[in-house]
Amino acid sequence: MDLTDYKRREDKMCLSQVLDKIEFSKTRETLECTDFLDMYQISLVENFLRKIKFKNYILYGGYSDAERKILIIFPDKYDEKMIEKNYGKMLKVIRIELSEDDYGKYSHRNYLGGIVKLSLNREKVGDILVFDDGADILVVNDFAEILKKELPSLTRFENTKISIEELSNLRKKEIKIEEISIIVPSLRLDNIVSDLARTSRSKAVQIINQERVFVNGQNETKPSKQIKLKDIITIRGKGRFIIKEFTGNTRSGRQVILIEKYV
Repeated sequence: MDLTDYKRREDKMCLSQVLDKIEFSKTRETLECTDFLDMYQISLVENFLRKIKFKNYILYGGYSDAERKILIIFPDKYDEKMIEKNYGKMLKVIRIELSEDDYGKYSHRNYLGGIVKLSLNREKVGDILVFDDGADILVVNDFAEILKKELPSLTRFENTKISIEELSNLRKKEIKIEEISIIVPSLRLDNIVSDLARTSRSKAVQIINQERVFVNGQNETKPSKQIKLKDIITIRGKGRFIIKEFTGNTRSGRQVILIEKYV
């Protein structure tokens, strides 16, 4: 396949790996999967696979609302149930159990920061589900033993219990939704990102240009894009938001929007 339309080296490398997986799956008639893809890469890959009209794939992150996902390529002989039976062979869970003295002290940043500090491969790590008593970290199967071995070397985790769990034992994190209202001059994406990220409009444009904004799962780089009711906006580093209702206009003509924010 011709990748000359893609200018960024990282994009070409990502899509080349996808093409390799497609070829391996076809010639070996086996399931093939990538490491974890972030939201930008997921959008990139989905658009590419639509472009080449390839349909034998699933994106899966260990649970239904996962942000980071692996790409699973499958041959024609596999149906959905056969693929689901193999999820547990592809992904494992690293469970960190905190001591009672540390309950509630660690955030997502603490766990991810530890992995980064160890100079481990971020692509091997999926979502990190944080609880008061610890965290469940999704990882690709061949990385589980490495992470279990390395994490105790960090001071923050020296008094924790670390184990490898089957995917079926993943703890589900309760999704909490907070309703907020914003007032914007128009339904342009940059206006809405500015308010949701609590920053200036020029900074919001920078965030969009940095490919950190997704609308309904697709990376969006047009600041002028018009946002609609029920659109889901994700800003990397800021959260996920749903446009719930247009509640009216101010006297100056600004739009009042009710937003559901995942917290």
